[in-house]
Amino acid sequence: MPNILIIGATRGLGASLANLYASTPSNKVYGTTRSAHAPKHHSSAITWVPHIDLSREGVGEALVKGLQGVKVEGGFEVVVITAGYFATEDFEEGPKWEEEVRMYTTSSIAPPFLIHALTTSSLLPRGSKVLLVSSESGSITLRHAKEGGGNYGHHASKTALNMVGKLLSLDLKERGVCVSVVHPGFMRTEMTKGVGFDKFWDDGGAVTPDEAAKSLVEWVEKLDMSKSGEYWAPRGPRDIGTAEVTIGKNLPTPLQLPW
Repeated sequence: MPNILIIGATRGLGASLANLYASTPSNKVYGTTRSAHAPKHHSSAITWVPHIDLSREGVGEALVKGLQGVKVEGGFEVVVITAGYFATEDFEEGPKWEEEVRMYTTSSIAPPFLIHALTTSSLLPRGSKVLLVSSESGSITLRHAKEGGGNYGHHASKTALNMVGKLLSLDLKERGVCVSVVHPGFMRTEMTKGVGFDKFWDDGGAVTPDEAAKSLVEWVEKLDMSKSGEYWAPRGPRDIGTAEVTIGKNLPTPLQLPW
């Protein structure tokens, strides 16, 4: 029975991934939540690990302790880190210190602590697959004048996560653990709606979290060490508005993204 861990499983993409994996009876799915209680409207087959907050120091140790509490046997075949935070910024109003700290901490500081803790606790055996959910917004090459500046913390924290993924792939190569950095697609979530991006959903080709989750599960199934440390858009360029103007036309799906 494969063990699967979704870090940030209470809403959006994380919730869709947890529920989709849990729909297969042979999977044993674990999900993390910041609260003390399991969220509602999720599969009853999900085992919850409470009090996991990626903005807090010691989150790696807290995760391992929580997993000991629910008695995980063996390690994880798949680990997905999808927790995130998005606060908009523009140059006129100025950058936002506390929001940037939270974005960097959640997106790019916490992941290596989580993966290190899982590895040193023998919860990432050889053959495991780690999926770091980034965004095309973290690609420096894809940034173009047509979309302007701003959103410093959001974009740069994803760029930092991309580097974290690359470095982790090098550290875990000899252990036989694959690390994939992915842009899951522009999604119709409360997060994107909360920052006013719902006005771009239709023109931007936004998909539901369930659609994005299905693409990522298919991606993980095909993933092997040959793609470890690489940055991909499993759904291709369809929702990346700057793709053609920066890297060309007639792009394939899935699409390897430029750093």
